[in-house]
Order: sequence, then structure tokens, then C-alpha cells
Amino acid sequence: MGEVQRKSKEAKNASVRLMSISSNTKDLALEAMAKALENNMKFILEENQKDVDNAIANERPNAFIDRLFLNDKRIVDMSEGLRQIKALPDPIGETISGWIRPNGLEVAQHRVPMGVVGIIYESRPNVTADAVGLCIKTANSVVLKGGSDALYSNQAIADTLAAAAYRTGIPEGAIQLICDIDRNSVIELMQQRGVIDVLIPRGGTGLIKTVVENSKIPVIETGAGNCHVYIDEECDPKMAVNIVVNSKTHRPGVCNAAEKLLIDRKAAKKLLPVIVEQLQFRGVELRACPETLKLIEGLTPAREEDWHEEYLDLIMAIKIVDGVDEAISHIAEYSTGHSEAIVTSNIFNARKFTREVDSAVVYVNASTRFTDGFEFGFGAEIGISTQKLHARGPMGLEALTTIKYVVTGTGQIR
Repeated sequence: MGEVQRKSKEAKNASVRLMSISSNTKDLALEAMAKALENNMKFILEENQKDVDNAIANERPNAFIDRLFLNDKRIVDMSEGLRQIKALPDPIGETISGWIRPNGLEVAQHRVPMGVVGIIYESRPNVTADAVGLCIKTANSVVLKGGSDALYSNQAIADTLAAAAYRTGIPEGAIQLICDIDRNSVIELMQQRGVIDVLIPRGGTGLIKTVVENSKIPVIETGAGNCHVYIDEECDPKMAVNIVVNSKTHRPGVCNAAEKLLIDRKAAKKLLPVIVEQLQFRGVELRACPETLKLIEGLTPAREEDWHEEYLDLIMAIKIVDGVDEAISHIAEYSTGHSEAIVTSNIFNARKFTREVDSAVVYVNASTRFTDGFEFGFGAEIGISTQKLHARGPMGLEALTTIKYVVTGTGQIR
């Protein structure tokens, strides 16, 4: 039996025992895992440095290395995320609704674990901690398959978390990391139907497409982030500049970074030169529509492909539009349904934008960088879903649960 099949079955066996674990035990485990990350920080950083050195040697892009890189603060953030998850109410066993039928049957909906959650993700080691924390809180076993570029980091984090969790009473086998770097291990993982209950891919368009098209396990589809910021004619200029700069440059290699800037024609002449200057000062390569090129010299002409692309880098495309309606139409054609923002002081335009833009998260006067489970108060996230079934947007605890009907009678027959 290979590693994928063996660890998946171990996770399945553990999931049965997890269902009877108390909320107190789960919270003890989350606190122990948070402390273990802090206590093992030196070792985790040493292992992470191996991955970073390999990425540099392989000439990986800077944005890729940033996603991979860990420091003291990022590990403390992982610990804080686990503690925030601990502080949240336990959703398992919650009665969602209940009613009594005319024949006296009592029908109740209860929230229960999925069972075994599989996560396939690219080189972001913090996903390891987020996924484990959310799964433990919801009494799910977890099978992790991270990118080979982050293998040392993921092993260090997963081993640290598992050891701490098992010491507090979490069933052994509930936390599994697939270490086989052969691509066939991903294919084998996608075939574990009946053992793994749901599969969640986190990464670029290629990874997500591969999983959605080839998995035999039900998939919660997380989406690429071709995110837009639209600057309305009626806006606070300083706010507009700050939101665009933050949305693009705060962490350009993540899915909630803005990739496209749309600006009302009536605001462009005054505002666009300031925004361009601030973006270029921070090293952003700008690709522009013909009208923008006439207004500002020296920019790269945007191609049709640019409007579709998720750059995950210090690159942004700019388009001048004829008001909020054209902005909404452009987003409808090119967006991946992740996060979009409008900067405006016009209440009518704000409401129109939030009503008609069909993305998982829509902002009024705020950066797209807030599309994040931690920022939404979920402690962490298992991913950001751009689909419409079961879960949408940052996925916290409830997204990792399903419903069981419990029906109580007094001898009724049909």
C-alpha cells in the first residue's frame, strides 16, 4: 500500500473517533498547537530556509518566494490564527433548525463534520496550519498535499502540529501530510473516493483546473483572483490612491491582490497620473488601454490576454471606462468571481456595484486584500471559494461541515 492510500485510510479511521471528541479537547489541542509553533519557531524557520534557498537557486519569481517565505511574524500569525479558531463557537452538533410534522415526528437539522478533508495546495506553508486548525475544530481529519517547493516547511509545521494535537487527545492519524513529491501522488489522492469526503484545491488556475476536471472526489472549487478596483468619478482622491496601491502592492503574489484598475473617464485625467506614479514608485509594471496610453506616456500596451490574466506579481493593467455600467460589464466579462472593489462617495453607484457585480466578495471603499478568513474573523480559512454551491468566499468552520437530519418519533409508521 502506497503512502497516499495508507495515510488516507489512517485519516478515515481517525475521523470516526474524532466525531466523539469534546469541544474542550479540540480547544486544548488548538492551544497546544499554537504554543508548539512558537516553541519550534527556530526549527521551522531553518527548514523553511531550505525551501527558500532551493527556490532562489531555481530562479523562482520574487512573488513566489514571498508566498513561500516564513519569518517570526508569519509564524506568530499562524499561532494567532489557531487561537482565534479556538475562541470561536464549536459548530459541531449545533441544531440549525427543527420542526414538528402533523403526524408528531420531530425533524431537526444538525451540523456534523464532513469526515476527511483533502487539501491540495501550492507553496504557501501557512495553509498547513490554517487547514489543520479549521479541520480539528470541526472534527474532521485532514490529508494535506502541499507543493514540493515547500516540502521542508510543510513537514516541519505538520509534524509540530500533529505531535501537539495527539498529546491532548486528538486521535492519531487525524493529521496527515503526503510527502511523496511524484506528480502521480496527486492523481492518486484525487482517486480516494469513499475515503476522502471532499477535496479542496488552493493555488493557481492550472492546479484548480486539474483538480476540478480529474478528481473522483467531490471538489469545493477555490478560484484564481483576477480582482478589480474601480475608481468612480465621485470619490475621495486620497482614499482612491491608497486603496489601489494597497490592493496591488501589499502582497502581490496572493489571490486577493488587485490585478486590474478600472477608472471613470471623468476622474482619469486628474487621478490616474498620481496613481501611476505611486504604483511605479513601488515597482509595478503597468499595462494600459489605448486611452490610458494617450494620457500617460511610457506604459506598455495591454493585450486582450491581460484582461484575463491573474499576474500574482507586481503587474497591473489599467482601463479607462465610461462610468459604473461599463466597469460592471468589464468585470462580468473578465473577472474570476473572487473580489472586486468600488471607490466612490456616490451611494447609488455603490449600491448598483454591490448588487450587479457577481463575485464572492464585493467592497465599497476598502482594499481587496481583506478577502481573507483571518480578516473576516474566522481565525483562518481553508480557501476562498468562487463557486456558488455549499460555500462561497473565505471558507471558515461552517464550510467544513455538512447537515444531518435527526428525526424522532413515538412509533409512527407510514
